[in-house]
Amino acid sequence: MSTLHPITASSDDHAASSDMRKIAVASVIGTTVEWYDLFVFATASALVFNKVFFPSFVPLIGTLLAFGTFASAYLARIVGAALFGHFGDRLGRKSMLLFSLILMGCATFAIGLLPNYGAIGMWAPVLLLTLRIIQGLALGGEWGGAVLMAVEHAPASKRGLYGSWVQIGVPAGTLIANLVFLLCSAVISQADLLSWGWRIPFVASALLVGVGLYIRLNTSETPSFKKIKNTSAQVKLPIADVMRRSWKEVLLGGIATMSTGTSFNLMVAFGLTYGTQTLHFTRTAMLAIALISCALCIALLPLFGRLSDKIGRKPVIVGGIIAEALFAFPMFWLLDTQSFALALVGYLLMMTAFAANYGPIATFLAELFGTGVRYSGLSVSYMLSGLLGSAATPIVTTALLSATGRGSSVAWYMIGSALVSAIALLLLTETMKTDIAATGSH
Repeated sequence: MSTLHPITASSDDHAASSDMRKIAVASVIGTTVEWYDLFVFATASALVFNKVFFPSFVPLIGTLLAFGTFASAYLARIVGAALFGHFGDRLGRKSMLLFSLILMGCATFAIGLLPNYGAIGMWAPVLLLTLRIIQGLALGGEWGGAVLMAVEHAPASKRGLYGSWVQIGVPAGTLIANLVFLLCSAVISQADLLSWGWRIPFVASALLVGVGLYIRLNTSETPSFKKIKNTSAQVKLPIADVMRRSWKEVLLGGIATMSTGTSFNLMVAFGLTYGTQTLHFTRTAMLAIALISCALCIALLPLFGRLSDKIGRKPVIVGGIIAEALFAFPMFWLLDTQSFALALVGYLLMMTAFAANYGPIATFLAELFGTGVRYSGLSVSYMLSGLLGSAATPIVTTALLSATGRGSSVAWYMIGSALVSAIALLLLTETMKTDIAATGSH
């Protein structure tokens, strides 16, 4: 009989590994869909929305208004994080993930059907803003739940790796969004793109949502949440509890993560506008640069996530933040050469720094909070970082460019963001050895 034990253990390990891979794939696909929906809006804001929804303004003001609509979702994300976090900590991770995906998909599809400014006047940007806010609400609940599905299922020695898989959704969603626009730009004239071609990426999101729903319906609730549910240990008001007991972790975690939003949006939002409008790169060239850079990021994120399992979360994240600051000026110097090859090198340098910073940050934030309030704490902290970094970046950088006429002036903004994030991160403790399965609220 004793000979059966190794076989059973091996069989159990294989089954657990297979389940973990399925959960990881589900996390990647689901978050890719959500981030595609978000970043297809960002790409459209940079390339067409100033003409479609704000045509009566001069180009710079129209671009600022388009980016302002883009940024509005980040305010909604805070509300969505608190709302979905509450029910995610009370009812479970899986149900909130399904609902957030449906909500995001419906809003994105509806944007693709909106009449333009010429058809309904000011109602066009008003409806665009409304749907953008709904997108923000959905994403506010999506990311935290996806992280917990991966991290709370993962073995302790691989939480950094599987948490980084969730992060792949950002570059993958951006890559797909840019690829769709790249294809549209290649086969559709500028006039047709502004008339109806820009709608294709939004309407096409319905297919991605269908795939995401199918994958997520076939995953199970996390062991950590099952544990507190089985013992009726859920916190009654998770958001109130986490803000009372762990407000420092929420605040510092959000600030520590801020530079990821700054660096990424510097590339995928401001960079597209700066490259096309100021440096006169073609839309196709700038989209191709963003696409190649995102492909590199997808490959690097799991590597940095796995590295954080070996040497700790903070050393990897700090290294990424420092690199973001060091590469800020070189990125713009290389862009300003107006050479496709050198601009691509600048993007690849910054994307590598971003990947080191972003890969382990999801697991790090999840490990800061107890199971009873983890969905709420993780979500609010991360969405706060989006408000501080991602939302402000396109507006501030566009204003800086207008005031100075030099793209390199924006590098100082990146350096400042990195410095603030590094200080906040150093004030937090290392979390790699945290017992994430422990119940409780803190």
